Amino acid sequence: MSSALKEQISRRTSEIEETIYAYLPPAEGLQKTVISAMEYTLKAGGKRLRPMLMDETFKSFGGTDRELIEPFMAAMEMIHTYSLIHDDLPCMDNDDYRRGKPTAHVVYGEDMALLAGDALLNYAFEVAARAFRGDERDINTARAFRVLTSKPGISGMIGGQVIDVENTGKVINLDILMTIHKLKTAALIECSMMIGAILAGADDQVVKKVEKIASGIGIAFQIQDDILDVTSSEEVLGKPVGSDEKNEKITYVSLKGLDQAAADVDRYTEEAIRIYDSLGLENAFLRDLLLSLTRRKK
Repeated sequence: MSSALKEQISRRTSEIEETIYAYLPPAEGLQKTVISAMEYTLKAGGKRLRPMLMDETFKSFGGTDRELIEPFMAAMEMIHTYSLIHDDLPCMDNDDYRRGKPTAHVVYGEDMALLAGDALLNYAFEVAARAFRGDERDINTARAFRVLTSKPGISGMIGGQVIDVENTGKVINLDILMTIHKLKTAALIECSMMIGAILAGADDQVVKKVEKIASGIGIAFQIQDDILDVTSSEEVLGKPVGSDEKNEKITYVSLKGLDQAAADVDRYTEEAIRIYDSLGLENAFLRDLLLSLTRRKK
């Protein structure tokens, strides 16, 4: 990644964080502990890739209304954060560190971490609903809201997690693994980019192409994650490495080997970029950002 792209991503990340944090509820009242746990995890760092992809896709299709896109950006990051809280719980991956910091259940206890995840998911929809205006613009907002409610659910991220949990410790084939990757990881990237396109007014045919771009990048992103779990270090990633092996999980690397995994990252990425280029979008930053996701080292 070039230094110029790093600087641009860093600047956009800071801007997005200001936007997201503005939607957090104040930590007050008798329920302030769970709100504090929500805020702790949301502010623990991260790449903010999903709201960034959403926003850049929105801009690419001519979107300009910040009051329309920003509630969805915040909601997307809240949904992603809730999934991380639950992934780290002892009953799931049992990780004590995330992004170099103690995870929510370590700091607040397992009960409060569970509730914080639940609260972030529910609050995400409350925040996204602020984009409704009560006029004709709500048609696209409703289209976007439908994507926001479905992609993280049983036909998307949750469905992928279910398949993953049920097959932990079992020998699975590549078809099952790819289903897990598409649902558990790619679905939220699809969700982000599709919402950006929809809110900017893209038609269904174009949105389907955006979904294919996001799916390919999401799968390549997850394969690269499998590679880094084997080749990187906790200091670089900010989270434990080797957790897949520890949790007896079959990964793309364990099925196909490092060399083939790396080759397939390139294959999925190239196909996604080919579709992206066919749309004629004039957003060099978004294109570079998509490429950086599958070539990352952490």
